[in-house]
Amino acid sequence: MDRRDFLKGLAVLTPSLMVNGQDAGRAGRDRLGGLLPRRTLPGSGTALTMLGTGGYHIGWTSEKDAEATIEAALEGGVRFFDTAESYQDGVSETRYGKYLTPKYRDLVFLMTKSTAKTGPEAEQHLAGSLKRLNTDHLDLWQIHSLRDPDDVDARLSQGVLDVFLKAKATGKVRLIGFTGHSNPAAHRRMLEHTADQKPFATCQMPVNILDPSRLSFIEGVIPMLQKQKVGLLAMKTLSDGRFFGRKEKMGEVQWSSDNPVAPARVSVEDALSFVWSLPVTVLITGAENARLMKEKIAMAKSFTRMSEDKRQEIIKRVADLSREGKVEYYKREIA
Repeated sequence: MDRRDFLKGLAVLTPSLMVNGQDAGRAGRDRLGGLLPRRTLPGSGTALTMLGTGGYHIGWTSEKDAEATIEAALEGGVRFFDTAESYQDGVSETRYGKYLTPKYRDLVFLMTKSTAKTGPEAEQHLAGSLKRLNTDHLDLWQIHSLRDPDDVDARLSQGVLDVFLKAKATGKVRLIGFTGHSNPAAHRRMLEHTADQKPFATCQMPVNILDPSRLSFIEGVIPMLQKQKVGLLAMKTLSDGRFFGRKEKMGEVQWSSDNPVAPARVSVEDALSFVWSLPVTVLITGAENARLMKEKIAMAKSFTRMSEDKRQEIIKRVADLSREGKVEYYKREIA
C-alpha cells in the first residue's frame, strides 16, 4: 500500500472515534460549561476531549502563567491534563495538585508518566506522583519515554509493567499506557511483547506533518495500535515548538531558523488539522500561557477534516525539512 492509500485508510477510521459521530455541535457540558468535542479510546470507550493540556509547559513556565493556562483550558472546555513525574523534578505535577485537582478533580481526566527502569522505582514514582497531584488515583499512568527495543526489553525484564498492572488492579490507576518519541521500533517492540495480554489503553507518540518522511511513527506504529485497539495520544504536533522560526524558554532562545515550518510553509491550523484528521483521540498541546491555550482551543472548535489531497500536498511541502532531522530533533536512528 502506498502512502496515499495508507493515510486515506487511516482517515476513514477517524469518524469512529468521535462522540455522536462528529467533531462539532453538541459536545457535552459539565458544571463549568461546554466541553470541547470528544473522541473515544478504542479499547475502553472512554470519551476524552480532542485537545489536551501538555504538562511539560505547565512546569517550566511561571507560576502565574501555569495557573492562568490551567484556568484557560478548563474555561475553554479542555478536560484532559497530561504531566509526568520527570517534568521539572515534579514541579508540573505539584502545580496541577495546587491549581487543578483541589477544585476540578471530578471533572478532569488526569494522566502522568514514569521513566522508571525497575519495578521498585516505578512504585516510588507512583507514590510521589499521587502525593504531588493531590489525588488518590490516576485516570491514566504511562510507561514514559521508551528509547529503543533494548530499552523496552530492559524495563519489562525489571518488572516495570508488573507494577503498572498491579496499580491498575488495586484501583490506584484506571488505565495504563506507554510513550516515546525517539524511534518507532521501541513502540513496535512493546506492542509485540504484549500482543497476547493487551494491557494498554493508550500510546503517546509524535504525530505531525513531518513525521511521514522520516522514522515515521504514523506509518510504523498506528497499524499495530489499530489492530490491538490502543488509543492514540498525539504529541510533538508542532515538534516541540521547532515549527516556528524562534522558540524561547523563559527568555532563553532554544531554537531559531530562517526557514520555519509555520507559518512560512504551513499554517498552524493546517498542521493541527492534519493530526486531528487521523485516528487520534487526543492532541496534547504544549502551551505556556493562556493566550496560546486559547488559540488551540479555538482551532479545536473550528476543526474540519482535511482532504487526502491536501494531506499529501502538505507532506511533500515539508519533506525536505523532515529529512534534515533538525526540526524533529528528538528522533534517533538505532545503531
